Amino acid sequence: MKYPPSVSEIAGKVTETLRSIEVMWQAGLVPFPRVDEGLRSVVAIRKYGPFAGANQIAARRDPKAVGIVDELGPLTFKQLDQRSNALARAWSERGIKPGSVIAALCRDHRGLVVTMLAAGKLGTRLLLMNTGFAKPQLADVAKREGVQALVYDQEFTGLLDAVSPDVERYLAWVEGDRPDEDIPVLEELIASTDDRAWPAPAKPGGFVLLTSGTTGTPKGAPRAETSVLHSAQFLDRIPLRSGEAMFMGAPLFHGTGLSQFILAFALGSTVVMRRKFNPEETLRGIAEHRCTSLVLVPTMLQRIVDLPAEVLARYDTSSLRIVFVAGSALSPDLGNRTTAAFGDVIHNLYGSTEVAVVTVATPEDWRKAPGTVGRAPVGCKVALFDKDNKPVTEPHTVGRVFAGSGLSFGGYTDGRTKEVVDGLMSTGDVGHFDEDGLLFIDGRDDEMIISGGENVYPIEVEHLLVEREDVLEAAVIGVPDADFGQRLKAFVVRTEDSTLDVDGVREYVKSNLARYKVPREVEFLEELPRNATGKVLRSKLS
Repeated sequence: MKYPPSVSEIAGKVTETLRSIEVMWQAGLVPFPRVDEGLRSVVAIRKYGPFAGANQIAARRDPKAVGIVDELGPLTFKQLDQRSNALARAWSERGIKPGSVIAALCRDHRGLVVTMLAAGKLGTRLLLMNTGFAKPQLADVAKREGVQALVYDQEFTGLLDAVSPDVERYLAWVEGDRPDEDIPVLEELIASTDDRAWPAPAKPGGFVLLTSGTTGTPKGAPRAETSVLHSAQFLDRIPLRSGEAMFMGAPLFHGTGLSQFILAFALGSTVVMRRKFNPEETLRGIAEHRCTSLVLVPTMLQRIVDLPAEVLARYDTSSLRIVFVAGSALSPDLGNRTTAAFGDVIHNLYGSTEVAVVTVATPEDWRKAPGTVGRAPVGCKVALFDKDNKPVTEPHTVGRVFAGSGLSFGGYTDGRTKEVVDGLMSTGDVGHFDEDGLLFIDGRDDEMIISGGENVYPIEVEHLLVEREDVLEAAVIGVPDADFGQRLKAFVVRTEDSTLDVDGVREYVKSNLARYKVPREVEFLEELPRNATGKVLRSKLS
């Protein structure tokens, strides 16, 4: 039996809503006192969804405002609106209807952005494919999700062999000669189709994000239409402001990039993007467009701070207030080096495809406790539970991490979902709070290594190793052992001039951590195997 909410629960919701509105007003997302403009915004988002609706609002507010800048130059919000009208109309004429599933296998560029907008206006589901997919993964996901049309960049043509020929194909980015003259190109479709306003669908289109797939075929996690109040979950801890410029380094197919891209559009901010990440070009883009925020995954940030000092000094990045990092663990060493290079800019987000935002560490949090993922923003909750689902509240006591917010998904496209305890969803991670209530992630629940009866989480050993100046990357796994059940094996990427050897690694860990955390084996690699969002593919390590 479901009981009505208590007075305290109602009061809490009202307080949360008022706080959300205050946060959005401070960021410039709520056009107070222009109530009429605010109402138009709400109507547009309800009609077309949070992305296409936000683009329409920005286009109406200032038709000359630049929405995106890619390798081909700038496009205004108005131009994006018109182009997506034309594409939605062209697709409709070709039989793509509301409820259809369109897949996009694209890097970050205008073709993907217009596809996202057109899909929302048509009321279709847009499945964002990982550009790091192999043929079997691409084919399996396309079949499972019932993809009707596939939008792709020319460079991925070779991956499409295993996809059913019944799936319509559209080229989003062409370089050089066309491989197949029969495949329509988005730019040609748009140029040849009427770009008048497209009528709102009965139900706005939505996105389907894919899990990282580091241990198998990725699962689909739908993102339905959500309230504009949920934007406060980011803005409460990340001081983005309207009318600024953001450099998007993270791929848009990942929740990190997509969430910040949609939010930038809602704020009427320009997003600078490039098809392929290049650390020096990123600095050049920040300097040229006076970007105030930079969105990355940790491996990208690593490549930037690893640039020679003279290269870092070559570009004026004084406009940068926010380095937004998410997608995988940010080591204390990397975060501290970033602070040394760019100042107090680190905003370390912890979340997942399924639960969305969990916590955010601000620069103040990071200064106090390097390595923390911070606190839950307004509208989000996070708690720790033990293996018996009892709350863990003592500081520095490890428990399973559970979280909840209005952005949490409702289940995978195959009908499965995540474990839920007390209304909160499992993230699959374990962590602990410190005495100030800051959250730390100790590792994946399924990555815990039991060696000789002792529990070891690889992240602690990994973070220790990368603190060395002669170590670029490190990963630790458990391998079978006849005596101990499992033993630790470390994979280490050294700098070019490093003389570090196996004994050196083991002695370094032994002098800093408990004896049972010392790797019994060490293997040196040129680089760690990672997916397109920078997560280590541990299944490829053995």
